[in-house]
Amino acid sequence: MVKVIIITQARIGSTRFPNKVLKKIGEESLLSIHLNRLKKAKNATKIMVATTFEQDSDKIVEIAIRENVESIKGSTDDVLDRFYQAAKNEKPDFVVRVTSDCPLIDHQLIDQVIDMSVQNDLDYGANILVEEFPDGQDIEVVKWSALEKAWQEAKLPSDREHVTPYIRKNTDFNGGTLFKAMNFPANSNYNQVRMTVDEPADLDTIDLLITHLGTDKSWKVYADYILNNPKVFENQKIVRNEGYLKSLEKDDK
Repeated sequence: MVKVIIITQARIGSTRFPNKVLKKIGEESLLSIHLNRLKKAKNATKIMVATTFEQDSDKIVEIAIRENVESIKGSTDDVLDRFYQAAKNEKPDFVVRVTSDCPLIDHQLIDQVIDMSVQNDLDYGANILVEEFPDGQDIEVVKWSALEKAWQEAKLPSDREHVTPYIRKNTDFNGGTLFKAMNFPANSNYNQVRMTVDEPADLDTIDLLITHLGTDKSWKVYADYILNNPKVFENQKIVRNEGYLKSLEKDDK
């Protein structure tokens, strides 16, 4: 059996929206909503929360314990090392990277990207090599050997902080030679839709979606609701991948 573990990164500190994964919609924190959706993925053998040693990170650990999910603490800025340390004792075949600021991540989409990656024996399978899915549905499946190679070789701050850029840049998909990669397509372009939580306005969007649709719908149902009600969602103009763009600025210093 192929061993696949999902690792979700979660931290307390955030420049734009501190404590965001602890924010509640009704009785549930964003992290709990996120973890409960991850648990429905059928192709994963385990879920882990990779958090930090920051003050108050125990609050993240407590939520993980309540949800019967393992957690580990690691570096705040070297998230690649955090992922490596979380996975190394598990000896997985593949690691799925998701982020906890995506509370409505789609478990069926996770299973589809895992299937594609396993069946094609990819070093890197994802739905972000071509950005067609909503921001908040990013899924990356990395073969363990590729993650280990990146951990050993990646040097740039942005490559360490965002886990997978070193791998993406060196895939055959992007003209590289180190890693075999494929993109999972959306079949239509939803990349202008935003359902991640980076800023307070994003929380309002998730609140509206859950209030009107609940926590168990597919990514497409949520995305279509946003597109059909544009005046209600004020966060849709926020720049995608702003955190990674800021990290790239550090590389030049």
